Amino acid sequence: MAARIERDSLGDVHVPADALYGAQTQRATQNFQISGLKPRQAFIWSMATVKRAAAEVNRDLGLLDSERAAAIIEAAQEVIDGKWNDQFVVDPIQAGAGTSHNMNTNEVIANRATQLMGGELGEYRVHPNDHVNMAQSTNDTIPTAIRLGCLWRLDELLDTLKALIEALDAKAAEFDDIVKSGRTHLQDAVPVRLGQEFGAYAKAVERDAERIQEAAEGLRRLGIGGTAVGSGLNAHPEYHARMVRKLSELTGFTLYESDNLFESMQSMADAAHFSASLRTLALTLIRIANDVRLLASGPSTGLDEIRLPAVQPGSSIMPGKVNPVLAEMLDMAMFYVVGLDTTVAMAAQAGQLELNVMMPIIAHSLFEAMQIIIGAVHAFTEDAVRGITANREKAEGWLAKNAIVVTALNPVIGYAQGAQLVKEALKRDMAIRDIAIEKAKAGQLKHRDSDQPVSAEEIEGALDDMRRLTESGIA
Repeated sequence: MAARIERDSLGDVHVPADALYGAQTQRATQNFQISGLKPRQAFIWSMATVKRAAAEVNRDLGLLDSERAAAIIEAAQEVIDGKWNDQFVVDPIQAGAGTSHNMNTNEVIANRATQLMGGELGEYRVHPNDHVNMAQSTNDTIPTAIRLGCLWRLDELLDTLKALIEALDAKAAEFDDIVKSGRTHLQDAVPVRLGQEFGAYAKAVERDAERIQEAAEGLRRLGIGGTAVGSGLNAHPEYHARMVRKLSELTGFTLYESDNLFESMQSMADAAHFSASLRTLALTLIRIANDVRLLASGPSTGLDEIRLPAVQPGSSIMPGKVNPVLAEMLDMAMFYVVGLDTTVAMAAQAGQLELNVMMPIIAHSLFEAMQIIIGAVHAFTEDAVRGITANREKAEGWLAKNAIVVTALNPVIGYAQGAQLVKEALKRDMAIRDIAIEKAKAGQLKHRDSDQPVSAEEIEGALDDMRRLTESGIA
């Protein structure tokens, strides 16, 4: 492969001749051959946005000449637009708080800006450190980029969740007249409507979306301008405030100045809080996916109360088998998200003194989690939830066999007599209504608080009241 020779503080480095990156990026690709992964688009976009904003602010402060500033701005915008994604080659698992990713960004923009000024790759008419990285440190650009990258996809994430909420709400309305057996501890319980189950799923996801939105507010507080440790060394006194305003202008995000730049350098708590909100959503989605799998189990030997769309054959050996693959996929995806959150938590607590050197894996984990959630939830919504149908006959059939509907008779006959009815109903394989009416007619049931016999009409009335309450209860 044709190469050019560049020099950094450690000596000569052979860099691919046509690469926009330079010596420090090349060293990083050799040092960190770990996962084979590349940075997520959110990280490339957010770092380039910081570089463009810095060039504009430093120009306006009279610290960067207008020709270099214009070249940096144009080159950074090309990166923002995704033109040079293939030039970002450093493994997400790297060292130095993200210095390698920062220098990858600096070198790509510097080399491209040099080209725009008529120079050659590696000539550095625009220098990666002196000009592109002016008034910056890895220690304030990387945490700023993490915050911006999460905010960049926030609306997409929330829109994806909104689509799932709407699909679940639609099913709640469609299934609202189907009264079925409730289940607690995976055992028979009092009746619910199938629509109520799906309405509860929708509300749970809605509340998780609200938690995510709340947690994202902390990401709007930027520490850019703290440079290495929070003191703002090498940055103009106005740089921090101007950068926050400029980044707000470039991104369209509502952003705020940090009220303590030292805390902004030390702490990754805002990122951990946002990650935890994604974890909470993941736990909800795992629960919903598992419920869907249970409700669709069978069909001949399971609950079979709902049917999922058949999207692919389910077995290489069993003809005709169809599996709940989208729900299984959602489980696996959310297990991964929980693992990513654990990574963020461990990395966030590993910060020491003035810096957290684990920021690269925090960045990767957050951007990866958002990607996984967006992709998995979209597929589950479109290919599973929207096509779910109810098996009314099976759902209502299970309810007819459910002895726990005796709970409705508690105010009439009391707990002890009700328990005896359940035992006998199960032993004789009879419906509670039938056995209770049989015993009432025989004078074998007494009122809970007296020795007076219970009539068959009272039994029927209590069971009918339960049915009416279930049918007309809260959606």
